[in-house]
Amino acid sequence: MIKLVAVEVAALKTEPLLWLAITGLAYLLAEKLYHRSRHFPLLNPTLVAILIVMGLLLLSGVSYTDYFAGAKPLHWLLGPATVALAVPLYDNLQRVRSLLGPLMIALAVGGLVGILSALGLAWLFDLSWPVQVSLAPKSVTTPIAMALSAHLNGLPSLTAGAVILTGVAGAVIAVPLFRLIKVDGDIERGFALGIAAHGVGTARAFQISQTAGAFGGLAMGLNGVWTSIALPLLLTMWPVG
Repeated sequence: MIKLVAVEVAALKTEPLLWLAITGLAYLLAEKLYHRSRHFPLLNPTLVAILIVMGLLLLSGVSYTDYFAGAKPLHWLLGPATVALAVPLYDNLQRVRSLLGPLMIALAVGGLVGILSALGLAWLFDLSWPVQVSLAPKSVTTPIAMALSAHLNGLPSLTAGAVILTGVAGAVIAVPLFRLIKVDGDIERGFALGIAAHGVGTARAFQISQTAGAFGGLAMGLNGVWTSIALPLLLTMWPVG
């Protein structure tokens, strides 16, 4: 029996497209559940899909390394998907130009809050310097955040986890929070989601409207650039230890 299980686990590791298909099916299932629940925040498709895949990995005994090797084409598609966000943004180019000043102020403040909130909490709980550095870029898209973490002697794997948690949390609480504080403009909602919750937030913004998604994509891209500039400068002034 043990040998049979070992053979089945080995087969799961060697099937190159199996985990790619499982990931896609998990997201489709999660999305269907989300619509059936009438967009209940805690059933966010990204969160539910992550939990489904995590459960299957634990049950099958397959490591994340083996899973990632099988699902790597999805990682490759992140680049083209990010570039594709320029299409709806182009359709709103005139609105971007007319709001450029307020958008830049929102970007500067929102990006700094994202960095300083992570650094402040990590410092408050007396976490080590590498952990503080790793958590600081939590609000930017994963490739940029991991590159920043590695360049600044952080822990890229920890950074990736923090980015995912930030994105999912933002997507889950954003709309109820917008209602609570009475923010109802699609531009404001989308831009806030892109700054605070990067790609996952932008995907949630597209569920609000095409305009919200376009401004979410703009905010995500700009915040990646802004954080890449601001974070190293802030760390030179931040108390170590």
